[in-house]
Amino acid sequence: MGESFKIPLNDLKSGVLTKSWDVSKEFFDEFENEEVCSADLRVDVRAQKTGASVVIDVDIEGDLTVPCDRCLEDVVMPIDTAACLKVRFGEGSVDIDEEDGRELVWIPEGESEFDLSQTIYDYVLLDLPIRRCHKDGECNPEAMKHITDDPGREDSPEKPSETNPFAALKGLFDE
Repeated sequence: MGESFKIPLNDLKSGVLTKSWDVSKEFFDEFENEEVCSADLRVDVRAQKTGASVVIDVDIEGDLTVPCDRCLEDVVMPIDTAACLKVRFGEGSVDIDEEDGRELVWIPEGESEFDLSQTIYDYVLLDLPIRRCHKDGECNPEAMKHITDDPGREDSPEKPSETNPFAALKGLFDE
């Protein structure tokens, strides 16, 4: 990756380490994500060593541009998400810490850095809504002509047709 999103774990002293990064489309290109058209995100990180673990708070804000699910034009989606991690050394699996509700991440003994790239990528994509569309009336009107739900249109799937074998079943359960 062009920019390093790593937190030095061995060099952390008591106190809080803060870092900030700007994330652009190139970040998502490194993950081979072709869905993201552009990105303008700000990532703020606070890391603090607390005994045998490192507490990391990640705040991500900005805008991500993706194709609209209806008209395929670019739509800007606001991103505002946060990750609360607790990094520990040793063997274990990703879990939730019962004490403070943070995501518990285990890394091998001897690791000197923790790379936040995958965490940033995952949290940004999880913050996107399932349906990514413009607000009503803002989609490309030319594209919307082709996907209308108007049952009066000739090629509408709702319009009964003499050639449709299921048209006779339409009123079967109306009684």
